[in-house]
Amino acid sequence: MVGELAPAGAGPRRRRPTGPGGVSTRAGWFFILPNLIGYLAFTAVPVVFAVGIAFTSWNVVSGLGGIKPVGLDNFVSLLTNQQFWDAVIRTFYYGGVSVPLTLGLGLLLALALNGDVVGRGVLRLVFFMPTIANQIAVGFVWLLMLHPTSGLVNLALSALGWHDPPGWLTSQSAVIPALILIHVWGGVGFQALIFVAALQSVPSELYEAAELDGANAWQRFWTITVPALMPTITFLLVMALIGQSQGFGLIAFLTQGGPGSASTTLPYLMYQNGFQFYKFGYAAAIGLLSFIGVAILAGAVWRAQRGRGLQS
Repeated sequence: MVGELAPAGAGPRRRRPTGPGGVSTRAGWFFILPNLIGYLAFTAVPVVFAVGIAFTSWNVVSGLGGIKPVGLDNFVSLLTNQQFWDAVIRTFYYGGVSVPLTLGLGLLLALALNGDVVGRGVLRLVFFMPTIANQIAVGFVWLLMLHPTSGLVNLALSALGWHDPPGWLTSQSAVIPALILIHVWGGVGFQALIFVAALQSVPSELYEAAELDGANAWQRFWTITVPALMPTITFLLVMALIGQSQGFGLIAFLTQGGPGSASTTLPYLMYQNGFQFYKFGYAAAIGLLSFIGVAILAGAVWRAQRGRGLQS
């Protein structure tokens, strides 16, 4: 009955801890526990272990007992090694050209696909397909297309009057441009898809008001489109920088860092030292310096875009 007294000695009932939606926080922890365990086991712990290994000399064959602390010796050796600086220059060349080029072409493609184009949905799918294609399959196709004598690219160049087209993947001067071409071809569809989604969120009233004020297409692009896309541009640029710092698959499959060392970028140099020469401490030091470099670049990009977005 309402108002009935509680039995003597009975204390207040404890309520189960609940979250904002009234769901038990304990149940919430059970839901996130599998992902949390996976993150700790395969991301957090390996990262911490890699940072620690960077300050040691370790041949993995000798087991954990073979880990010997060397302090900053790995970093001193790297910073005085010309091979390391050559790899840094190649990485900047590879990423410094391919990332802006992919971003720019992705934006142009998105602007085209955002308009009234016949078969727009099919075209979006076609341009996005290289992004989800298997990397080995992509590399094998380009290996055939860039063959020095029978590849479609050189056959087309010969037909256009270029009598001595480059060997592409076998030429020290042409291998990085060839890798840039493959990277742009594979990444522009993803960039375009993200840009299309961002373009569709820009209020059309802004363009209509600017057109009534007499702004031409170029002015509308720079005063409305670019500021509205600035968060998306920043996101894609940072993600592309991170991706380039981890780029390994195509180089390993197509060139193995060659010819000579012409395509040995930092990720491949790290792989060579770790899994070919078994210098895991040295390889971890390369990875740590790469991480610091990418973090600095990402921070600079983030700082540069502040205040440049579309103001409400």
